[in-house]
Amino acid sequence: MDKLNSTLTAVKNLRSNVRLCFEHLADGTDGEGVEESRNKFVNDFQERFAAINSQLREVEQLINGLPVPPTPYSLGNTAYLAQETSQDRQALYPQLVNSYKWMDKVHDHSFLAFNNLNQNTLRRSYNYCSQKRQRLPFSSFNNDPDHIDKLLSEINTPPHTSYRIFRPFGTNAVTIVTISNVMKAAIVFKGVLIEWVTVKGFDEPLEHDDLWAESRYEVFRKVQDHAHSAMLHFFSPTLPDLAVKSYITWLNSHVKLFLEPCKRCGKFVVNGLPPTWRDLRTLEPFHEDCRNC
Repeated sequence: MDKLNSTLTAVKNLRSNVRLCFEHLADGTDGEGVEESRNKFVNDFQERFAAINSQLREVEQLINGLPVPPTPYSLGNTAYLAQETSQDRQALYPQLVNSYKWMDKVHDHSFLAFNNLNQNTLRRSYNYCSQKRQRLPFSSFNNDPDHIDKLLSEINTPPHTSYRIFRPFGTNAVTIVTISNVMKAAIVFKGVLIEWVTVKGFDEPLEHDDLWAESRYEVFRKVQDHAHSAMLHFFSPTLPDLAVKSYITWLNSHVKLFLEPCKRCGKFVVNGLPPTWRDLRTLEPFHEDCRNC
């Protein structure tokens, strides 16, 4: 910024001296003592012109010392979008420029990652990997109708939790988990994989016709959002039984949804809601705004 300010000041002084020089030329001589007046006029003009040349060289040196600005992005005919009279279309060009910058950064990072991965000395041939590596069998699409029943019976179920299983979609099971007098959760399975979870209050109906309808209470809609996050966290196609057991354990931690304070702020209610988030490891309650603090 200091170099830029110095350059602008030098340009301002140069323009001022050029203007004074032209004013001096326009005034001319005063007409008395023509020869003496002419010599004085020429000497003054030479001095002013020499000062202008010196300032011009100084301005050129200052400009050469400025940092080179980044080259503008050329997006072809899309530049004409900035000349549109419509406000909606005028906003398209800056968005295109930002998208182009983002894609340019993605390309640079991808190129660096490609070079780093190619330098990996621990690479092995495809034939070696295919011979030595054994693929674990997938049991996530086990369609045995009794498998879910056996799996839920193996879970150490607390006394406040009950399960009810029905199959409106053929062999794929739907389990209604009732947690004390707090809430209900409908878990839709595909084989042993959890595909969808619907959470509602204890006093709300939850049958096969209500699997896709949200709760009328905001607190249980928030718990359902967290339940979907936990579903993705515990997802494991190679160990589906363990994933289901871990998820049911996490779901049972909501038994004291309205009784436990937040472990971060110590409050029971924030923004009209109790601590709706349960930590995926410790199962401790947190408000949504407190878990990332």
